[in-house]
Amino acid sequence: MRVLGVDPGLTRCGVGVVEGVPGRACTLVEYTVVRSDPDADLAHRLLNLDVALTEMVARHRPDAVAVERVFSQHNVRTVMGTAQASAVAILAGARAGLPVQTYTPSEVKAAVTGSGSADKAQVTAMVTRLLKLDAPPRPADAADALALAICHVWRGGTRSRLAAAAAAVTGGRGGRL
Repeated sequence: MRVLGVDPGLTRCGVGVVEGVPGRACTLVEYTVVRSDPDADLAHRLLNLDVALTEMVARHRPDAVAVERVFSQHNVRTVMGTAQASAVAILAGARAGLPVQTYTPSEVKAAVTGSGSADKAQVTAMVTRLLKLDAPPRPADAADALALAICHVWRGGTRSRLAAAAAAVTGGRGGRL
């Protein structure tokens, strides 16, 4: 499975692509950080992100897209920008006909470190170790994007199978098992 992970942000948006199967080590395909000028017009910043993500999807042809779920912060302006960048990432996956899954920061941390309360340094260290990299991915946004992709490889397949099984049991009505 090839997964494109996105750590959304307007100024710095981490993007990482990995390949792997649940229970096995993943392999790095590529990572980057899409940057935009904080003083640029919002529409142009979002367009820049859309163009970059669309190009990454076309070049790497992932099987799925994993995006960090926006959570409430005290700074509403930061949350709004992150939510807008997240929507662009979700749209890029949907436009390509790919399944898109969102994960909370705690889910991602737990998947790659074993602890939902791990700090950024621990996540970066584990991503470096799990992908057998010579050096940590920089900046942290890139490491976070790779962690999202790893999380989806390891957990996303299970979620998809459970959702498919639930749909089969309920006849697609979305009922409970």
